[in-house]
Amino acid sequence: MEISTLDPKLQALVKAAVDVKNNAYCPYSNFRVGASVLCSDGSIYAGCNVENASYGLCVCAERNAVMKAVSEGKKNFTAAAVSCDIKGDFKGPCGVCRQVFAEFNLDIELYLTKPDMTYKKVVLKDLLPMAFTPQSLEEERI
Repeated sequence: MEISTLDPKLQALVKAAVDVKNNAYCPYSNFRVGASVLCSDGSIYAGCNVENASYGLCVCAERNAVMKAVSEGKKNFTAAAVSCDIKGDFKGPCGVCRQVFAEFNLDIELYLTKPDMTYKKVVLKDLLPMAFTPQSLEEERI
């Protein structure tokens, strides 16, 4: 679907993810990713992937956006957008980023965006079945 079908706040969310992708630091993979999160108060935080010669130190765009929001005191996310340069298919967040989103809201709507600005909406809990969440730590144990 075209982003023009979304309400203005969600259009801004998707556009933020697409725009911040231009700031990606990815000299090793050349795989640019941009992400943004929409907070319950309407604010939007965007982040891009940042690679490192020591690959384990790389930071995904989704985690970058979440950490920026959290560092500003925002923890209630209603939606997120993810954008990369792959034209043929919609790509979702990696497993680590799915888990980071799950920390805050399994019902978050994810807008997966292709370069032509088309999107596919999915819900996080459908991408991360049987998720381990903060509530899991409260469940009765032996």
